[in-house]
Formats: sequence, structure tokens, C-alpha cells
Amino acid sequence: MGPANTPSNVRPADEHGESPRPPDASANQADSEGRTLRRGLLLLDTVQRAGDAGLRVVELCRASGLQRATVHRLLATLLDTGHVQRAGRFHYVAAARREPQAAGASDLARRIAPVLARVSKACGDAAFAVVREGHSSWCIARHVGNYPVQMLTVQVGARQPLGVGAAGLALLAALPDDEAQAAIHGHGVMLARYGGMTPERLELLVRNTRERGWAVVGNHAVQGVLGVGRAVCDAEGQPMAGISVAASTDRMTQQRQRWIAGLMKEALGDWAGGAD
Repeated sequence: MGPANTPSNVRPADEHGESPRPPDASANQADSEGRTLRRGLLLLDTVQRAGDAGLRVVELCRASGLQRATVHRLLATLLDTGHVQRAGRFHYVAAARREPQAAGASDLARRIAPVLARVSKACGDAAFAVVREGHSSWCIARHVGNYPVQMLTVQVGARQPLGVGAAGLALLAALPDDEAQAAIHGHGVMLARYGGMTPERLELLVRNTRERGWAVVGNHAVQGVLGVGRAVCDAEGQPMAGISVAASTDRMTQQRQRWIAGLMKEALGDWAGGAD
């Protein structure tokens, strides 16, 4: 029969009698990932060329030729990885080089070490300190306690979405609401990788932290572990870090959570910025 009788869902054989091969799914995925990478690099280059003045989303769209939805999606990733940061409410600038930030974090880690040691010695569990980097928390210090089982949930230098750990949650809740909301909704798909965390769940945790005055979060950064955290503020009351204590959920009763939160508050009060 002629081509007219070929069913519509069957492709005719080629001139060698072989049916055409189906599209290569892996090749299509590679093309898509390559296109996303090129767009991300284009957007980063656009932000970097803008200098300290930064650009708004509409200006980024115009300068890069990308659609608004694409720019928002790529910005969320660049913010989360610390390559781009906000300047005010609406402008985006290239993040400062990591070397000065690392130097500042190292100095803060040195100054806050006595606080971690004091809290850890009193409760027996590991204590941690984190700072903010984009939409992430960056662990800058930890002190191991003397309790036989230590929950060393993160290593110094590790980064994770701001809010999935107790120190990061305390720091997130201490931010102005617009910055906190930008961080919560800027995590993208990474958030779900931490115990199924969602933006809605994180918003609830932030509200509870603000009402309580200290943070509690469990089973997200590490299954079976619960952390208690507090924000660390500078002399002007601006949040600059977060500290936390982590232990097994069985060990962290509500009474013990309140006690540890009190330990941290007392230690931070006596520290008063850690001036030498």
C-alpha cells in the first residue's frame, strides 16, 4: 500500500528499510542543561558588568535578553550559591570576593569560640556558629562537647539553605521580613532535599522563632537530630551570625531546649560582641 495508508502513529521506514531512531533523551537533557548554564553565566556576567550600582530585574531582562521568569529563576540560584547579592530591596550586584568575607568570618569564629565552648561545656553537646552567605548558612566554627554521643551535624566550611538548621533558622528569623522572605523563596529545589522542607514550613518555623525568641528545628538537616539556636547581633542589633546546639531528638526534651536556649542567651549577653 502507498504512504496514504500508513497509520498516523507509525513513521515509514527510510530508504534503507530501517525505521528512524527515536530522539536521544540524554542528548536533549544535555542540550537543556547546557542552555541553562549559558544563560546563568550570561546573567552573572551582566550583573558583574553593572558594578556597585547593580541592576533591577527589568534591567537585567533588557540587558541580557532573557525573559523575566528565567531571570528570577537564575537569580535564585546565583543568590543561593553566593555569587550574587541584593543591594537594597530591588537591585542585584555581584557578591563580594570570598577572600575578605573569609577573613571576616575567621575573625568572628575566633571571637565567638569562647561562647561555643562555654555552652558546649555546660550542656555536653556540640555547639555551632554560622554566618549568612546569600541564601545559605555557612558554618564557621564548632565546639565538640563531652557527652559520649556527639551530633556533629555539619563540618566547618559546610553550606546549606538558610533555615534548615537551628543556627541558620535563628539568623533567618532575625533578618528584616523582606530579606527573610527572599531567602525562604529563593532556595528553589534545594530546600526539599532537607527532610522535605518547604517554603511554607520554613515560614512557620520563622514565625515560631520570632514569637519564642529562639529557634528549634529537627529532622531536616539531619534525621533524628534536633537543634536549638539563637541569633548573634552586633552592637546596633543587626544579625551577623547564629549559634546552635544539636543533640538527638530523644535527648532534646522541651525542658532541655529551654535550658539550652537560656545558656546561649546568658553566654551571648556576657560576650557582648566579643571585643578584645
